[in-house]
Amino acid sequence: MNIYDYTINDLEHYFISKGEKKFKATQVFEWLYQKRITSFSDMTNIKKDVIRYLNDDFKIENLKILTKQEDIDVCKFLFELSDKNKIEAVLMHHDYGNSLCVSSQVGCNMGCKFCESGRLKKVRNLTCGEMVAQFLAVEEELNIRISHLVLMGIGEPFDNYDNVIKFIDIINTPKGIALGSRHITVSTCGIIPKIKDFIKDGKQVNLAISLHAANNELRSKLMPINKVYNLDDLIKTLKDYIKQTNRRVTFEYILLKGINDKKENALELVHLLRGMNCYVNLIPYNETSHIEFKKSDQRTILEFFDILKKNKISVTIRREFGKKVSAACGQLRANYKEE
Repeated sequence: MNIYDYTINDLEHYFISKGEKKFKATQVFEWLYQKRITSFSDMTNIKKDVIRYLNDDFKIENLKILTKQEDIDVCKFLFELSDKNKIEAVLMHHDYGNSLCVSSQVGCNMGCKFCESGRLKKVRNLTCGEMVAQFLAVEEELNIRISHLVLMGIGEPFDNYDNVIKFIDIINTPKGIALGSRHITVSTCGIIPKIKDFIKDGKQVNLAISLHAANNELRSKLMPINKVYNLDDLIKTLKDYIKQTNRRVTFEYILLKGINDKKENALELVHLLRGMNCYVNLIPYNETSHIEFKKSDQRTILEFFDILKKNKISVTIRREFGKKVSAACGQLRANYKEE
């Protein structure tokens, strides 16, 4: 078993089952996530017989970096898992700190038409330990501290809900990595039952919604998930989320040339979101050779932004990263697989 798959509560139960005091879980977490040991024998304040059964029951499983691509303020990693599957993570340097975007699945079954990740279908879910290992590998490779985490890489996080929640617990644990809840964002295309579970779980992390269209007809063409969980039901659920958590929702909106970037699209978005505690993150599209969609021109992006701003919708335009790297989510993995 990979020790990175275990929350601190899991390890407490493990040690109790071995007749040990549960505080040893805290000690192990500190060694793993604060001192970053790679061998149980390096834990000098834990007795040898405990280390012996840790070695018998667990392994410390790190990821192999196959390749990395770098550009100004961005570094994209392609990792190989123990079963030879490939995933990506992207580190972005912002003025507020270092933000890491991690993958939650090998491939994706959501089938969003503009997304490179979904072109290679889902193989399996990642374990929480494989998500943790992305974080640890990037910090070690670049010798940095990651200050912000987003689950927006390959895969739909809420299609791997239980492992994602465990991953958040591990990243957030004070005696471990101790990344603050407000610095963690999980993104979903809108799986309503899991958003309801997320409300009940009471996690204080940020919620982002991949929206990309403000009417059901267009959104269903771009995102098949909308045929299952339509906009009306999604917005109703998100209003309930805002009411119960008193937290703001982020809406991600990729601007696609001639598809969803017109004035009427912006006004539809205003009508859909007016009065909600939310903000819109407008995203310039990363074009790929495999998908026909094109990036909106700068003038169109700014006009769209202005319409939202003038109608009292909080809005930002995401800074563009990685012009010299395979910037689209899943693109590096897809290119490597095809080569």
